[in-house]
Amino acid sequence: MLQRLLGAGRRTGDAVLTAAAAARAVTLRCSAAAGGSSGGGAHHNKPAHRSSSSSAASDSSADGPWLIVGLGNPGPRYDHTRHNVGFAVVDALAAAEGIDMRKLDRGSGAVLGSGTVGGKPVLLAKPMTFMNVSGEAVGRIVRQRGVPPGRVLVVSDDLDSPLGRVRLRAKGGHGGHNGLRSIVQHLGGTHEFPRIKVGIGRPSPDSTVSVAEYVLQRFAAGERAEVDAAVAECLRAIDALLSHGLERAMSGVR
Repeated sequence: MLQRLLGAGRRTGDAVLTAAAAARAVTLRCSAAAGGSSGGGAHHNKPAHRSSSSSAASDSSADGPWLIVGLGNPGPRYDHTRHNVGFAVVDALAAAEGIDMRKLDRGSGAVLGSGTVGGKPVLLAKPMTFMNVSGEAVGRIVRQRGVPPGRVLVVSDDLDSPLGRVRLRAKGGHGGHNGLRSIVQHLGGTHEFPRIKVGIGRPSPDSTVSVAEYVLQRFAAGERAEVDAAVAECLRAIDALLSHGLERAMSGVR
């Protein structure tokens, strides 16, 4: 189903998944290299947490469902904005796999949908708690469903990467991204959960637009092809992670 949709193309939430968009000339790189990402508000570059990846690898290889979280802000005001690219990825994945994402789970404060991706059971989530407190919803889901951090995949925007660049990482710090910061806090302080970062770039040096304003802007028409291609690459990375494992997915296996 995933490959057929990527080939045929369709509009889902923030993304238009078309073969033409996926083929356009933005080079997407999916790597495990360390680097920061940022969200709205203040951007604090703190050193990433460094620890053994053994527990994350152990959790991710265990049996049980994966929780795939797309970060963003709820409501029409924030549709199609840079900060909501995580929502776009989850919406696209849900459409590709026929997963219903219309139900708000009031117990967690997130829109949830369940299904399978790459032959693995998944729970898709879009926190409705607003970006800066995304961890409140993620923490509740993890506790209620018994999902270990190593099987929590978070998709977020990344100010520190060029527009359209996709990076899959096994773990890392929040890099100043308030949504990731909140998730770390509500997962008991651990940084050992995988994440996909989607580059949205930064305002130009001569711009009068602040970072906080920039992340809440909608993508320009001229940027849509790169955004669409990045969303499509995220879906391929997620499918590879669930089909082949985290290490192989980070090495570029698709």
